[in-house]
Amino acid sequence: MITILDRYLMRQFLPIFVVAAGMFMTLVSLIDLFANLVRYLNYEVSFQQIFQVSLFYLPKSFSYAMPVSLLFAAAYTLGDLYGRNELTSIFSSGIPFWRFSMSLVFMGLLASIFSFYFDDVVVIPTLKKKNDLSRTLLRQQRTENNSDIVIKAMNGQLIYSVDFYDRTGQILNGVSIVEQNPRGEFISLIRSPQAVWNGEHWLFSNAVIYQWEDGLLRVGPLPETDRYREQPDAFRRSAVNVEELSARDAGLLVKDLKNAGLPFIEAQADYYHRFSFATASLVVMILSISMGGRFRKNILLMSLLASLGSAVIFYVMEMISMMMARLGYIPPFIGAWFPVGAFIVIGALMLRSAKT
Repeated sequence: MITILDRYLMRQFLPIFVVAAGMFMTLVSLIDLFANLVRYLNYEVSFQQIFQVSLFYLPKSFSYAMPVSLLFAAAYTLGDLYGRNELTSIFSSGIPFWRFSMSLVFMGLLASIFSFYFDDVVVIPTLKKKNDLSRTLLRQQRTENNSDIVIKAMNGQLIYSVDFYDRTGQILNGVSIVEQNPRGEFISLIRSPQAVWNGEHWLFSNAVIYQWEDGLLRVGPLPETDRYREQPDAFRRSAVNVEELSARDAGLLVKDLKNAGLPFIEAQADYYHRFSFATASLVVMILSISMGGRFRKNILLMSLLASLGSAVIFYVMEMISMMMARLGYIPPFIGAWFPVGAFIVIGALMLRSAKT
């Protein structure tokens, strides 16, 4: 149930959050702009095009700025209330600090939910447009054609070896397909100079097949077949940037990499991190609130410093755990969610024992 105190706290909190979000969002956008400004000038990119790139980056800037803005606004609001001795009368009325701050925790939870869908629907498409436009302006070409590709299909019973994949024409050049039974015993080998995707399956040209017959390895032309239906995307997945995929597509990417027998640990860690990073708003809000009331002097300054310090520790721990997960030292799920779970528990315990 929303009380008068909850509404009063929100009226104190929201204006500070809006100002902080605008300030941090501008700062993040300027950092990205100045990081590429010299190259833009070298390639004589117009001001209008630079402005367009920066405009596409604004949603990502807001995504980065939101957790920090929530932390700053919560710490500043509570510190200001402590400094004006307004919380003394609230505590005197018998309202515990954890109950008084529940509206801020709820705000952090809403921000986390919003952050996930905002990233999925708005940030990812605009970030892809920004990256594509920036690469075009800076003459940076990124190809999705792959060479020397080896993938597995049908639980490893089919092994594709491709010299080069042409994404534009969806053509495999220099194709070899080894088929084996579940025990790993050789069944056949198909070799073809080229295979073209017709929308449903691969069409081989001048293909030959080697297979055992009566104890002898015989070779002959490959009969026309529609058996080989591995999607063309399986041969280019290594060129896909997970940050430019929605959560659903990132999940499909991990599945494709697994089915193709390609390294998938890094992509899986990034996929889980897509969900865990959205909870950063809730984590930093709990940390910020739990620091309130723990200082007797310079309350506002010390609350801000303690909140920022704990948030830095959280982000450093998250960075280390994600690095270990991408390298395969720990499971991807643990790498993405351990810092979140640990800091939520620590923050909840500190919030429960806060001054009241």
